[in-house]
Amino acid sequence: MLKLGPKERVLINGAVIENGDRRSRLSIVTPNANILRLRDAIHPDEARTPVRRLCYSVQLILTGDVAAGNSRSELLRSVEELSRILTDPDSRRQLTLATEALLDGQYYQCLKHLKTLIPREDRLLAASKQ
Repeated sequence: MLKLGPKERVLINGAVIENGDRRSRLSIVTPNANILRLRDAIHPDEARTPVRRLCYSVQLILTGDVAAGNSRSELLRSVEELSRILTDPDSRRQLTLATEALLDGQYYQCLKHLKTLIPREDRLLAASKQ
C-alpha cells in the first residue's frame, strides 16, 4: 500500500507520477516494482557521508539507474563497514533489517531502514568535529 499526499510525486519503475489534489492510496500489485517517493529521495550533492552514500546507492537501484544484481555485493560490503562503526543495539538492528531487505530484493525497505541511521551519523560527525 502506498499512501500519497496531495500533489506528492512518486517514481514507479522509472516513471514520475504526481498525485492529484487529494490524499490517495495505491495498491501496488506488481511484485518487485521499484518505487521511490520523491520526498524520500537523496540528492546526489547530499551523498557526502557513508550512510547517505549507501542510501543514494540503494536509491539508484530504485530509480532504475543501476542494475540490482550488479550492486548487491558492493551494497552488502558497505552495510558491513557501517556495522563496524555503528555498534549500538538499535543501529545494529536497523543494519540487520537493511541487510535482510537487501537480500530479499526489497530495496525500498532497505532504504527506509538505512535512512533511520542518518540522524545518528549526523550526531557522530558533529561530535567528532568538537
